[in-house]
Amino acid sequence: MRVYMDNGATTRVTEPVMAAMQPYFCEIFGNPSSVHGYGREARRAVEAARAQVARAIGAEPREIYFTGCGTEADNWAIRGAAYANVKKGKHIITTNFEHHAVLHTCKQLEKEGFEVTYLPVDEDGLVTPEQLEAAIRPDTTLVTIMYANNEIGTVEPIPALAAVAKAKGVLFHTDAVQAIGHVAIDVKAQQIDMLSLSGHKFHAPKGIGALYLRQGVRLQQLMQGGAQERNQRPGTENLAGIVGLGVAIELATADIEGRAARMREVRDHMIKRIMDEIPYVKLNGHPTQRMCGNVNVSFQFIEGESLLLHLDLKGIAASSGSACTSGSLDPSHVLLAIGLPHEIAHGSLRLSLCEENTLEEADYVVDALVEIVAKLRAMSPLYDDFIKGVDGEQGGEGCCSACRRQ
Repeated sequence: MRVYMDNGATTRVTEPVMAAMQPYFCEIFGNPSSVHGYGREARRAVEAARAQVARAIGAEPREIYFTGCGTEADNWAIRGAAYANVKKGKHIITTNFEHHAVLHTCKQLEKEGFEVTYLPVDEDGLVTPEQLEAAIRPDTTLVTIMYANNEIGTVEPIPALAAVAKAKGVLFHTDAVQAIGHVAIDVKAQQIDMLSLSGHKFHAPKGIGALYLRQGVRLQQLMQGGAQERNQRPGTENLAGIVGLGVAIELATADIEGRAARMREVRDHMIKRIMDEIPYVKLNGHPTQRMCGNVNVSFQFIEGESLLLHLDLKGIAASSGSACTSGSLDPSHVLLAIGLPHEIAHGSLRLSLCEENTLEEADYVVDALVEIVAKLRAMSPLYDDFIKGVDGEQGGEGCCSACRRQ
């Protein structure tokens, strides 16, 4: 049996999306900037997809700009807003467990003379409106806080956070790359000024993303070239990718509550079995205020890398955190941000579901985890010492309190 539970890294392009894209490779292939019939056909497809994206998040089509990915959208929103508003101030607020597309962009801005406040999150990964309000200063120009964390799945109180920024006259950007298709988003009702998304997280192809930019918000253009995307983002449009993005986001948001409910059923089933059947394990992220497809757990006394290799041998695809840092030997900055010690953070596992995952697959994965964790712990001297009870009490010095079996 093969099971794919790494949808947080990327999703497969589904058949309806692929079918919609197919004509735009060989049949309707014109450059959308060309004035002839081939170009006009292509332009109509681009604008239809722009309208689909806008409807999915409660925006206007003219507020949607296509990009190459979510990382580009994050960079454009943050750097573009910072440069465009430098006369007002050079202070930016974010959190300490954002995706690296945000954190590294902010670090670069610090090198350029900007000041960044990194708000801490609590043990569940939440930041509060009160924290944000206390951090805003007269020279604050931008707040950027992710909608849902890519590793532990915690969903932030974005409407409340955006309301604080709005009341203070500060731009609010959210990286919603992981949230699209999992959480209902209405940028107008939620007072979001800028929002980044990436198609490959909801069954569109890789290499296509978008930035929502509220009408009236000014960004400095970061790239130079042609006049595409209303003179804001030069470069010939990825026609087939844009078409796929439009169809995919329409499908992902058409019955978002029904899809989320199905994923929650599988997610909760997995979490219950893992917590009931495997000792010394911790659920990471908020227990309920989390993405419907996210399971992130830490197993004490084993390494996440070994766990992933053994799962792969059983045909199971998972991850130990963000796909963008999978080659790193350092523990996840997200898990450290919520207070996990290094030795616990190293034993983390992320299982990220989509609506196609079944209860049968969930049981296969948990059965495999029970077997693999027991096997790896049997080879661990630390676990052996712990079981022998070096301090005379099970769950004592060798285990963090969050992992102790109740």
